[in-house]
Amino acid sequence: MVTFVNKLNVHGDIEEFLAAKSRVTAYMSAQPGYVSHQTLRLVGAPNVFVELAVWEDAAAHRAAVTGEGFQELVRGLAALATPEPGLYETVPDADRVADAV
Repeated sequence: MVTFVNKLNVHGDIEEFLAAKSRVTAYMSAQPGYVSHQTLRLVGAPNVFVELAVWEDAAAHRAAVTGEGFQELVRGLAALATPEPGLYETVPDADRVADAV
């Protein structure tokens, strides 16, 4: 499993951003390898969001974001927000690693 983390600084209309983000989320949730999604908003900064999307693997995420359908949808977000995306993997806790050794 991998987690896609995307911080979004919204510089456009928040309601328009949320609608565009919902369209992207609907598209992504129908893609092979998609597991789950969550959107967070920074307390005290209503224009800052973090998206967390869990995927079966990096290849599934890559396939979803390189599709033409995604590219069309994400253009709508680009006009409204500046993204800071990254794909992350889970790191075992140190005490779990020590117990396994």
